[in-house]
Amino acid sequence: MSSRFSLKLGFAPTRRNLFSASEALRYKEIIHSTVKEMGINTVDINWLNDEGLLYDAGDVDKVASYFISEKVDAIFSPHCNFGSEDAVARLAKKVGKPFLLWGPRDDTPEPDGNRLRDSQCGLFATGKVLRRYGVPFTYIENCRVSDAVFSSGLKNFIAAAGAVKAFKNLRIGQIDTRPQGFLTMIVDEGALLERFGIEIVPVNLQDIVDAMNNILEKRADFISSEVKRIRARLDNVDAGDDKLQKIAALKLAIKEWAQREDISAIAFQCWNALQGLTGVVPCFLNSELTEDFLPVTCETDIHGAVTSVIAQALAGWTTPVFFADVTVRHPENDNGELLWHCGPFPLSLRRPGTSAAISPHYILDSACPGVGEWEIKGGDISVCRFDGDNDTYKILCARCKGIDGPKTKGTYVWVEFDDLPAFEEKIVRGPYIHHIAGIHADIIPALTEFVRYIPGLELDLS
Repeated sequence: MSSRFSLKLGFAPTRRNLFSASEALRYKEIIHSTVKEMGINTVDINWLNDEGLLYDAGDVDKVASYFISEKVDAIFSPHCNFGSEDAVARLAKKVGKPFLLWGPRDDTPEPDGNRLRDSQCGLFATGKVLRRYGVPFTYIENCRVSDAVFSSGLKNFIAAAGAVKAFKNLRIGQIDTRPQGFLTMIVDEGALLERFGIEIVPVNLQDIVDAMNNILEKRADFISSEVKRIRARLDNVDAGDDKLQKIAALKLAIKEWAQREDISAIAFQCWNALQGLTGVVPCFLNSELTEDFLPVTCETDIHGAVTSVIAQALAGWTTPVFFADVTVRHPENDNGELLWHCGPFPLSLRRPGTSAAISPHYILDSACPGVGEWEIKGGDISVCRFDGDNDTYKILCARCKGIDGPKTKGTYVWVEFDDLPAFEEKIVRGPYIHHIAGIHADIIPALTEFVRYIPGLELDLS
């Protein structure tokens, strides 16, 4: 798996000398074993001392340097007894990665009245010092390591840390300019770089088309194989092999450019210059790239590309996003809405028992082939949008669920919100537009933690 999709957790358990060292060591082993059983890749500090516990503030520099050299993406410092708030807070400050604060619920006092750990009390102390140091952190309530609240909280933290990692390394590929008349797609490239470190990597559409033509000329065997693969996966293909060859070559040209430039997501000027140069539309190839966790957004929507990466990372890279217009209200359900676009939804999301096709474009005058047509599955869905204007950046997120609705063209799903008018008004009032990223996962708990680590980004839940 690419390092972009993997995460290293610095595991720095702590104790304080006034409380039981043996109990702290016992709990450290229990916690570490639980974390590893959840499939989380940890970097521990067993080399530091006989216990592998942080309790001496003089060791902070050594542990921080080690975690930095190991390129950890987050830190977890369970308070195995009261803990050492000075060492823990300084470590969190020096490493500068998402930080998880938690300690196991304390056991019943001994028959003689002695308490062995007082972990909860130590959490209060560390939380205060972290605030003094200006360190954002995630907190899981004081509970037993076997409690569901611990495992769910840890999963949310890992997802949030993964999204922070993805966000802080974002390079958005921009294929040509926004379409004329789409003022909604205006972004402040300088602000994205200065405030969030997000780089925009532009490329001329002609350069991509030249690469496509080169692939058509020199890699005929690959193209032939790809065309067969496309036809095998669809129920109907209303396009000749010459058009499918261009779609396959264009997909590869974009993918190889993205790999060379270390691109996280792509904003594509998908119409209408491309149709004049190639005779195809890119909707289906956009779905294919998105399927491979390289999301492509329509109409050069840079903020939509940012959103798509955030959503994928918050879902742990377990399912691809689908990039949609918030389009029309359901004809019968007042909280129902059509999430739709011309064909970029990943084919793996197709609703079971339904057909899938490639067809000519039914909106653009060119009527070029390459549109995807299928309904995707419903279930529980989160929709979100990162956007900004007037020096304010927010991320909107809401839950919805799939419902039945009328058949329509393109790729689509009908969904029901708890309060569609409230969601609608948020989009109208801004700073959002009609494009959203949808994903089949509940990302709101992890998103709430993610925003803690992104200064200048406001959370907006609907």
